[in-house]
Amino acid sequence: MALREETGLSLPPRRLIGWEIFVVFAVSLGASGLNALISLIGSLTALQALRQQQALLVGTLAPGRPLLDLVLQLVGVADGLAPVALVIYLLARSGETPSDMGLDAGNPAQDAARGAVLAAVIGGTGLALYLTAFKLGISLTVVPESLPAVWWRIPVLILKAAQNGILEEVLAIGYLLRRLDQLGWTPWRAIAFSSVLRGSYHLYQGFGGFVGNAAMGLIFGYLYRRWGRVTPLVVAHTLIDAVAFVGYAALHGRVSWLP
Repeated sequence: MALREETGLSLPPRRLIGWEIFVVFAVSLGASGLNALISLIGSLTALQALRQQQALLVGTLAPGRPLLDLVLQLVGVADGLAPVALVIYLLARSGETPSDMGLDAGNPAQDAARGAVLAAVIGGTGLALYLTAFKLGISLTVVPESLPAVWWRIPVLILKAAQNGILEEVLAIGYLLRRLDQLGWTPWRAIAFSSVLRGSYHLYQGFGGFVGNAAMGLIFGYLYRRWGRVTPLVVAHTLIDAVAFVGYAALHGRVSWLP
């Protein structure tokens, strides 16, 4: 299949684009997917049932040392966004900008509205799916956060949510679908590949995490094709994770339906 031409771009040869994709994900979400698979295998071979094991999303990095913990959390956020900087650099070398994937502030009101509606629909459905998977015993107990009750707890949780939203949507949607399009992949083949990738790095949560996030990837991929913008997806993902993190901090131990 021939490399798709785009006017004004200096794209590398097809073989190098393939290597570029491999390298980007080998140091980011692809490596996370491999680690998540190994983690799931470990959980499946453990003596406890999946629902009796925990998957912690955001935890303390320096127990009993809140200032050091804060510094490590902030460094972790910056480190987590490094692959995004790499992608923007690689796009720039090809004559592309973040705006080419719709990553900009050109339509703030529309992006925010779309992101909020999408977050409400996906977030609510995702919670119902997780609770169902947990009751069926195919999901670990997901613990969104276990940070100490200090002044920076909520700001750090929001930053972590933003990091997840930016990293995953820019790489797994904006960058990956754009590069696969340039390689001549059909839209739905590319979306399916992106969705499986998204599900893979959530395998550490159990099979429910894989299915739920792969389904989210299908929806996000379709909407990206329809809107041509990754920004509302970043907004939606950030809101979903922020509500999950902060909501868990506020509700855990106070409601009976939350594991």
